[in-house]
This record gives sequence, structure tokens and C-alpha cells, in this order.
Amino acid sequence: MTTVAVLGTGIMGAPMARHLADAGLDVRVWNRTFDKAQPLADEGATVCDSPAQALQGADFLLTVLADADAVAESVTRDDALAKASGDRSLVWVQASTVGISGTARLMRLADEAGVRYVDAPVLGTRAPAENGALTVLASGPEDLREACRPLFEAYGAKTIWLGEGDRATRLKLVMNSWVIALVTAAGEAIALADGLGLDPKRFLDTIEGGSLDVGYAHVKGTMMLEREFPPSFPVWGAAKDAGLIAEAAEAAGVHLPVAAGARSAMQRTVELDHPDEDLAAVWYALRAND
Repeated sequence: MTTVAVLGTGIMGAPMARHLADAGLDVRVWNRTFDKAQPLADEGATVCDSPAQALQGADFLLTVLADADAVAESVTRDDALAKASGDRSLVWVQASTVGISGTARLMRLADEAGVRYVDAPVLGTRAPAENGALTVLASGPEDLREACRPLFEAYGAKTIWLGEGDRATRLKLVMNSWVIALVTAAGEAIALADGLGLDPKRFLDTIEGGSLDVGYAHVKGTMMLEREFPPSFPVWGAAKDAGLIAEAAEAAGVHLPVAAGARSAMQRTVELDHPDEDLAAVWYALRAND
């Protein structure tokens, strides 16, 4: 039986691990906060006390953690990655959003440990993860494409294979720049309507069904209207990703004024003490002064 070590059981990692177990894989999970991983024991996974324990004898490593620092710390704790490689052909599927420099750093760790690395961030938030309907963006050695298929098909509805290297991370940054800008723009329109004395719902009603319509604007816009922000993509994560987008743009020599504004709004939302709410809570940073 194929064994998968999953490090990180948060909003995304827990349902991904659950789908892997449902697909008949031997799943071992670890999370920095043990209690977050514990419920997976009732769903067929083995809950481990350390990354090293999760990785012992594993065929695949799947990391779904907050950032590059968290990923690097987890796989190097007690030399877990180096010890796990041994004489087995361990494949590291890295699903966290860590940016271009973060990916390069993790690829070096994999190379030093003799582990094969697949760059595989996902598109989607809580609901797609829970429904096994994520879109997997993947890049890496061509001969690992088929080997990773059972994992990708367990938690994803679609896989886009992009070739060698870190192309998956690069596309993930492009996609997240669109998502973060879109939500911020929807928040601006709703805040402006409110500030001008209009019912903000008029904005969503007016774009509905027309060439300007975007389904995501309705999902996040409704959250703004109702002032309820259960997290699917938390603000802290959006702010972190916005920073990665800015870093990549600077390195590429690309000027992104919209992305810069969205990043500022997300950071402001964190400062207003809404880091764990959904990124639609950016409304707090945009609303008219009370």
C-alpha cells in the first residue's frame, strides 16, 4: 500500500488528507497543533507526534503548511527529510503557497536530502478542498507525473501539468493575483455604493448575468453585505500571498499597481484585527468611516 505523510492539517490539509485516506492510501498526518490533526484518526489516518514519525517508511510527502519557513522547519526537524529518504524513493509533493524564492529554497532541501520534488500548489479554498474538487497545478520531473496521479485525483478534480521546475508556483502566483485583486475590487465597489448612499446589493444585482458578472464577486460580495466572514481563504494568507506576488513582480520587472493596492488593503485588514476571517473581510479596510 502506498504511504503518504501529510504535514499540515489546517483548512486545506485536513480535507486533502481525508480524501487520500478515502482513496485507500495509508495516510499519516502531523500538525504543529496536535488537536487539529486528531479528528483524522476517526477517518482512517494515523496521527503522528512528529514529522519524522509521519515520514518513516513513506512513499510520498505532502506538505500543506502556511509558508516556506513552516515547511522548511517541519521537514528538517530532527533531520526528518534526510532520514526518510534512506533507500526508498521518496517523492515530495509540495502543495503550500511559498513563492518563487521559497520554492527554490525547498527544492534545495529536497536535493540535499536525495528526495525527488514535485511543485504542486492547488487552486481552491475550503469548500473545493472538502469536496475533493481542487485544481492541482503541478510541475516537476516528467517521470513523476504518472506516479503522482493517485494523489492528485484523490483531492483534485483537475490537474494541470506544466512541465519541469517551478512553473506551478509561478502560475499559482498569477492566479492568486487575480483572486486577491478581484475580491478587493468587489469590496471597493460595495464600499463606494454604501458611501454614496446606495444599497450595495444594487452592485451585485446589476452585474448579475451580464458581461461584467463574476461568480466569485457574488460569493465574497454577499459575505460583505452580511458582515459574516467564515474563513475559506483567511486574510493573513491573502496578505502573505500578496507579498509573494509583489516579490515575484519586482524580480520580473513588472509593475502591478492593482496588486500593490490589494496588498495594502489586505495588510490593513490584518492590522484591524481580522487576520483569521475570510479575505472578503477586506471590506473592513475599505468601508466608509463610521
